[in-house]
Amino acid sequence: MPRTPTWLAQGPRVGIRPFADADRAEFTARTRESRDLHRPWLFPPATDDAYRAYTAALHESPDRAGFLVCERDSGAIAGFINVNNIVRGAFRSAALGYGAFAHAHGRGLMSEGLALVMAYAFGELGLHRLEANIQPGNAPSIALVRRAGFRLEGFSPDFLHVDGAWRDHERWAITDDMPRPADGISGATASG
Repeated sequence: MPRTPTWLAQGPRVGIRPFADADRAEFTARTRESRDLHRPWLFPPATDDAYRAYTAALHESPDRAGFLVCERDSGAIAGFINVNNIVRGAFRSAALGYGAFAHAHGRGLMSEGLALVMAYAFGELGLHRLEANIQPGNAPSIALVRRAGFRLEGFSPDFLHVDGAWRDHERWAITDDMPRPADGISGATASG
């Protein structure tokens, strides 16, 4: 019997919550099912050991926070969004990493999830700026941040080592004071 989730925040169709060990089997299975969608951009954990190491790093590091984006009606994991490299003090900034799973791709669930994570990051985490570094050919990822109100700030050659090579990335960012498009989750609630 599925457990009743405790959402950090929820919208009409999705809720966000932290990663848990109980999610390992579903997460790794969805990663394997989504391999064609993710490659060559993303390599989430696809084995039990990789998942344990991945979530341990999220839970143990004060400069990272990980969120599962789950469908509220079924609890199914639609994707994930991580807030990485959190810097406090005068900067109050972080970088996002994220991925949708194949069954949820193109359904708008990640747009709703990203809006929830942004609200959480700007509220609960006290951040001022979020950045997403995206390979130029990754059109779905660019469309996601564009819909969320991010602005293109620049281009970084050889920015990240991905899939065995240094890859160029576009830098997209948003600050807590920038206007955001209507996201359909203005009635989002924090709970937990």
